[in-house]
Parts: sequence; structure tokens; C-alpha cells
Amino acid sequence: MLRGTEERWSPYRRALRKHDREHFDRLFEHGRSHADAAGYLNHQSVEIPLLMSVLVEHERRIADLERTVEELAVSQTMR
Repeated sequence: MLRGTEERWSPYRRALRKHDREHFDRLFEHGRSHADAAGYLNHQSVEIPLLMSVLVEHERRIADLERTVEELAVSQTMR
């Protein structure tokens, strides 16, 4: 189902600037990495679990970045 959604969005992807296409593709990679959890939902629309998967992945990445920034700030104050 996810592959079909990606195919339906292919005209949009083609219309994106080349440097934005890799970001677009990464969103679907996030969707694939959380496909097992999305499958449990069995939602009528594949886009809703896809969007939630992207949000979960972004939240994880933000938390990782915040942790890194905090660690850098602590190491700077120790100097």
C-alpha cells in the first residue's frame, strides 16, 4: 500500500527541485521503517499512518539533536 501511495505522489516528486527530492524520498523511508506499527493500525487511509510514521521519526531525530546540543553545552561549560 505504501508503494502505491509513493507511486501516486510521483508527479509531485518529479515537480520538486532536485535537491528536495532526496528529502521527499527520506519521508517514505521513514514510513517504511515504521510499516510494521502502521500495519497494526489497519487504517482506511495509508496516508495517516505514513504521516504518523514521519512524525515519530522526526520526533526521535529532534530528541537526539536536543541531547547532542545539551551534551555540547555541558562540555563547553566545563572548559
